[in-house]
Amino acid sequence: MQTQTTDHPPAALRVGIDIGGTFTDFVIFNPHNGEITTFKLPSTTHDPAHAVLEGFERISKQLPVDNNPSGLAHGNVPWITIIHGSTVATNALLERKGSSAALITTRGFKDVLQIGRQNRPELYNFASQPMEPLIPAELRLEVDERVDRFGRVLTALDEAQIDEIVEKLKKLRIADGGWRSAVESIAVCLLFSFANPEHEQRIAKKLRGAGFFVSASHEILPEYREYERTSTTVVNAYVTPVLDRYLKRLEEEVKQFGASTSQRARLQVMQSNGGSISVSEARKAGVRCVLSGPAGGVVGAEFVGEIVNQRFDQSTRLQLLTFDMGGTSTDVALIDGKPQITTDANVGGHPIGIPLLDIHTIGAGGGSIASVDAGGALRVGPESAGADPGPACYGKAAISYPPATVTDANLFLGRIPADYFLGGEMAVYPKLAEEAIAHIGNQLGLKPIETALGIIEIANAHMERALRVISIERGHDPRDFPLLSFGGAGGLHAADLARRLKIPRVLISPYAATFSAFGMLAADTIKDYTQTVMLPGDSSYEAIAAGMNSLLEQGRRDLTREGFSLTDIHLHPALDMRYRGQSYELSIPFEQDFIGRFHEAHQHYYGYARHGAEIEIVNLRLQAVGSVPSPKLAEQPERSPACAAAIIDTRPVVFPSGALNTPLYRGESLACGNQIEGPAIIVRSDTTILLNEQDQARIDHFGNLVIEIHV
Repeated sequence: MQTQTTDHPPAALRVGIDIGGTFTDFVIFNPHNGEITTFKLPSTTHDPAHAVLEGFERISKQLPVDNNPSGLAHGNVPWITIIHGSTVATNALLERKGSSAALITTRGFKDVLQIGRQNRPELYNFASQPMEPLIPAELRLEVDERVDRFGRVLTALDEAQIDEIVEKLKKLRIADGGWRSAVESIAVCLLFSFANPEHEQRIAKKLRGAGFFVSASHEILPEYREYERTSTTVVNAYVTPVLDRYLKRLEEEVKQFGASTSQRARLQVMQSNGGSISVSEARKAGVRCVLSGPAGGVVGAEFVGEIVNQRFDQSTRLQLLTFDMGGTSTDVALIDGKPQITTDANVGGHPIGIPLLDIHTIGAGGGSIASVDAGGALRVGPESAGADPGPACYGKAAISYPPATVTDANLFLGRIPADYFLGGEMAVYPKLAEEAIAHIGNQLGLKPIETALGIIEIANAHMERALRVISIERGHDPRDFPLLSFGGAGGLHAADLARRLKIPRVLISPYAATFSAFGMLAADTIKDYTQTVMLPGDSSYEAIAAGMNSLLEQGRRDLTREGFSLTDIHLHPALDMRYRGQSYELSIPFEQDFIGRFHEAHQHYYGYARHGAEIEIVNLRLQAVGSVPSPKLAEQPERSPACAAAIIDTRPVVFPSGALNTPLYRGESLACGNQIEGPAIIVRSDTTILLNEQDQARIDHFGNLVIEIHV
């Protein structure tokens, strides 16, 4: 039966918000005049929502207050749609500040979480300590029940044991300005529940009735591989209550924001798979949002890359390396046709089996702290100065010699013009940067300039290694992939990294400093579904399609409930396949010739194919996409190559070869067709870009800075 649908109401504004470790970024798109505006605010690490609320206040002051601010001729009041990428779930996991959680599992399997795969993170370190489980042994509980791999009940569930567990958990109470349960969240992961979830459903129903948040594996990850399924379910139980409290508060503030502008406002949350979900769904499945911020940048890279490709050569396959350097971390990813998806992610030492964008993150950013290690060598990161106190040049530190950071080094070397930092809205102090660098230089026996260049060199080495992990270690030649750089600090390092990897071209968007928030505006609503089936490879297309129907129906139903019309819903079924005897699968689009596609994919990824070997179909998989309007980038007419009018000053800038008089260009004054010879500094209101000697740059039809690297 076809579900009745309603189209999305007219949108007045789309707002992308990305909370970073140093700055919170805002991008506002008005679909009625095509205007895109951006701004940044310092992140409030003690309360991430505070910076978001400051942003709402700033946006509301810029909007006319009436019932139809966008001049729409519709009867409905327009909506403001806010797409938010949050680090709340990420930080709760990485800092181990999630909720107090318990685990209920089949008797004999409570230690799966601790045993894991018995892999040592440090292969040659026999004293290496394993990651401590998120749930301690005393809160890992067992019940008598058993289902076999076909879903047949071998041992019926003992209901009395569930009642005993509920009573036991209720007694774990502590005083905290009132009574609350010490255990607020429970993960339920029974053996083979993906084949028959009845026992899990009964347990979850009782626990929810008792007031606990429940993360059930058949709802989160109904797949085989006991450890990964348990780990993913536990991570969800651990981070979701923390994210739920944050989003509950934010959702209330969003409603007030809408009321203050005489519009209705709704909140969407960015997922780690590159799509957004409703806030109600995010409040139940926080594990889906652990990489929500970086995911926005990858989506933005795909969006911009496709526009550039269509403008110049529609036959070219989209290939990009993405480089996102912010204040606290650097995130890199690879796009080969489409962004790469993985179901084998590991975040903070915890396996997560749901589909995520394949993003590699390291602790290297503008705020990365330089220090001297026990051996007397200079090191940079992974510790960060964050937003408060931030780099020494921010002048917020309460000590005489605050640690020097990468930002301090760039400022001291003249690569960041102090009087143009954040468009002149934020004061920075070069003298403080110099003092911090000199202090660490004295420990090393180096001059301040040598120390600053060393800090940059080490930071670049860390980021180069990350780009090698995502490209060379995945079997890709980085020379075939232009480097798309973004993040507030990315433009200062992108050309150096490209040269190290012999990448011939760097692309920097005019929205680079707020690019993850920009990408959120282009993100569709995406839902992932999976089911383990373990079918032989010679199963007929019709038989597999019959099994896929339930996932297809669920995908359509869930998206229509969120207001998408059938024309905006796109379903992408796939099969996880492998040769019998292999341990890992490849995800293959479900088409008539799925066997041939599997052999081709295996040949591509592993260098061989076994055409006569038996094949297994492990999982049915579905990605359901609800398409949303994307921001439009206006195409600029080409002008003269000359750009002398954009020069605002000439200053000495220190390069490895020495100090060079370097022109400073106002980025907003550059136009399509303008060409720049290195060395040069391009100053934008929210970021700075460094052009090295012998490199050349031009502005393309969409305002992107395209740097040709002299390799």
